[in-house]
Amino acid sequence: MNHKSLAIAVTTAFALQFGAPAWAQVKIGINVPLTGFAAADGKSALDGAKLAVADANAKGGLNGEKFELVIYDDQASPKEATPAATKLIEKDKVVVGVSGSYSASTRAAAPLFQAAKVPYVVAYSIHPDVTLTGDYVFRTATMGEVQGRAGAKLASELGKKNVVLITLKNDFGQALGAGFKEAAPKFGVKIINEYEYGMADRQFGALISKVKSDNPELIYASGYFFTAGPLVNQLRAAGVSVPVIGQEGYDSEKFIEIAGAASEGTLVTTSLDRDSASPVTQAFLKEYRATYNSGADMVAASTYTATSIAIEGLKKTSGKGGEALKKAIESGTFSTPIGTLSFNDLHEVKKDVQVQVVKGKAFHRHSVISDPVLLAPPTKAK
Repeated sequence: MNHKSLAIAVTTAFALQFGAPAWAQVKIGINVPLTGFAAADGKSALDGAKLAVADANAKGGLNGEKFELVIYDDQASPKEATPAATKLIEKDKVVVGVSGSYSASTRAAAPLFQAAKVPYVVAYSIHPDVTLTGDYVFRTATMGEVQGRAGAKLASELGKKNVVLITLKNDFGQALGAGFKEAAPKFGVKIINEYEYGMADRQFGALISKVKSDNPELIYASGYFFTAGPLVNQLRAAGVSVPVIGQEGYDSEKFIEIAGAASEGTLVTTSLDRDSASPVTQAFLKEYRATYNSGADMVAASTYTATSIAIEGLKKTSGKGGEALKKAIESGTFSTPIGTLSFNDLHEVKKDVQVQVVKGKAFHRHSVISDPVLLAPPTKAK
């Protein structure tokens, strides 16, 4: 038996034994924090990505081949994200990458995908520098400054003028704060004070005492569910009853668990509307709960979206990557759980900002911020 016949025989034997073809799968890489402080968000992100791949494979995959998710834990750390991206590109030869991680790690990975000309679809990282990396990088999230501007408009719509900012000292918090401060004067919203806190902080007594003395009408507080939960709980325990506006970092059932009864009435600007009439959104929410026995959060929905966009692009190119895939993604319009999305010339999306409110221990629609000028993402020209 010659070498070619032997290879065919081995392939056939594998297929017969395992019921699957032996040829290479269509590889999609994802960097996601599965350990460390962001592990809960990482799990949501990975669950969303896995569901997108499972859905695509259930519909036949790509020309008979299955999509395969190649996963690396980046711990939401630039030091871990860089080697993870290198392995995905050089060792695993992924045709497209997805970021299911935070801004710092995404910013570290993006230049490597850009240099290799491997498209990189970013799920929920909001730092402005992400898409400035280059034309192989796409973002499905509302960037931080845009979401901050939406927060300022929401404060105005609530009839609140005197606001205190509580800002998390990282890329996420500072981008949100910058957007709020930029837009606040346009709506007659006055920032009477701003306080910062660190990622490790969980006790906010001293900060809350200062907030109480400021006597604001509203608090705009950036954070993730694991910082926002204790913060909101302690604010309410101290008798601070004014509205609190959070952002997509709050968008998790774990925020409600941690903050408890104090979470009721908290407003969150985000991408996911649980009460949406969209069949795509409702189908995703139903399938996610049936698969994982928990409600989907913004992270899961956004990473499902990013992965689905990568898959739709690959279907258009019959599995080709590189420039062909880049063009397929940048020219497409995608119906997703977080809205109908298309990309501008900087590969940012333009979409409404959903406002959810915690009511009856669950997230529900409060309102929608829809302002094409206010919510316009940057372009190459601006």
